[in-house]
Amino acid sequence: MLDRNKLRFLRKKRIRVKGSVIIPRVVVYRSNKNLFLQAIDDEKGTILATSSTLKESQENLAEVLAKNLKAKKIKKIVFDRSGYKYHGKVKKIADDLRASGLEF
Repeated sequence: MLDRNKLRFLRKKRIRVKGSVIIPRVVVYRSNKNLFLQAIDDEKGTILATSSTLKESQENLAEVLAKNLKAKKIKKIVFDRSGYKYHGKVKKIADDLRASGLEF
């Protein structure tokens, strides 16, 4: 029997996208208490920018990441929802990233 996490990992493998320096992959991770966003360059395997609800409120989470990416002159991203369904908090983060001026 497949539980919720195993189904998420199967979806994650199926929908995985690649990022680069020019167009990084923005990854969403949800724990029980916090949300984490990372902009990753998959070619070099480096993290370009991060934001989390450990330091920021959930409303400012996408804005902080967008500001960090704009400081590095990055305007286009690839959104990786990590197998989470595209509704609720994940959809709100994607909408906030678009409202902050990032294209994907």
